[in-house]
Amino acid sequence: MPNRMILGLALVALFDAPQGFAMSDTRVAQICDAAAQRAAQSEGVPLDIMRAITRVETGHALDGTLYPWPWTINVEGKGFWFPSESEAKSYLFNIFKAGKRSFDVGCFQINYRWHGKAFRSIDAMFDPDENATYAARFLKELHAELGSWSAAAGAYHSRTPELANAYIGRFQTILARLDTQTPTEFAARDPFTAVANPLIPLQTPADHGVMGSLVPVTGAATAFIQFN
Repeated sequence: MPNRMILGLALVALFDAPQGFAMSDTRVAQICDAAAQRAAQSEGVPLDIMRAITRVETGHALDGTLYPWPWTINVEGKGFWFPSESEAKSYLFNIFKAGKRSFDVGCFQINYRWHGKAFRSIDAMFDPDENATYAARFLKELHAELGSWSAAAGAYHSRTPELANAYIGRFQTILARLDTQTPTEFAARDPFTAVANPLIPLQTPADHGVMGSLVPVTGAATAFIQFN
């Protein structure tokens, strides 16, 4: 993925659905939030952190509100939102048969190349609850290592500081836009603007730097939604 983004352009990509984007079922759009709530409770991760991450990863505007979308795939930096689970899985299995291994799936865009071994199957990896639970455990580990949820969010996306910091900016913006009907208790002790420790590069190949957010990190907005 390219090296830099302008936050304002990224927000345009997040909040303005491109022409032809016809998915309008809010029940489907709520699947990721429901999975996020269950994972947050079971793994001890603040719910708003989970809600913000899934929106950064898969969010699109629906009736003026930003929702995550469960049937989302990112293949080597190109994002795809599908109207249904069956269409998403059909596309995913086809690209897998064609030899693709670097792709991100589901509510929290878990990368198959780097995290696929933690799941029983690709089908299980796409399951909203399994996807969210793995994301929550990963975020909790990163929080324990780095000392703040902002730093954990950045490292969730990348261990490259420039990419992580750009992601943190998007994360904080979306976090601030979440409804405040159930305020989280951790805000006072964990300021979102503070990154506790430098992001330490992983001892893995360079392309581990990106987990696969659908938000482009280029200096110009690009078309990144395609349908079969």
